Amino acid sequence: MKRLVKDENLCIGCGKCEEVCSNAFFRESNAAKSCVRVQEIEENKHKLTICNQCGKCIEVCPVQALTRDSKGIIRLNKKDCVGCFMCVGFCPDNAMMQHDDYIEPFKCIACGLCVKSCPTGALKIVED
Repeated sequence: MKRLVKDENLCIGCGKCEEVCSNAFFRESNAAKSCVRVQEIEENKHKLTICNQCGKCIEVCPVQALTRDSKGIIRLNKKDCVGCFMCVGFCPDNAMMQHDDYIEPFKCIACGLCVKSCPTGALKIVED
């Protein structure tokens, strides 16, 4: 299974991961439209919110719009999604995202762009 992992001790809060993610998904630099979130919890200490592909969202989706692909990545079928956002509410890591501009949620698909942009190595792609 392919997934994103984090080392928050290495995060400097630069936001490059949020920028590259929002640009990849929505063609704009907007941290609120990123599948990776960086939050400063105290000076020089940051919390990274990322999807670990646990599958809880699959379990709660009433229309089965979320499925796991052959690499273990959870994918959203926008055609099937009814925009109930139950997956957002039940995500244990708060990694299923939503934005008022869109009628469906969005999440990390472990594409690795954030990993490549991170100057400190706080994010990595692993395969289990």
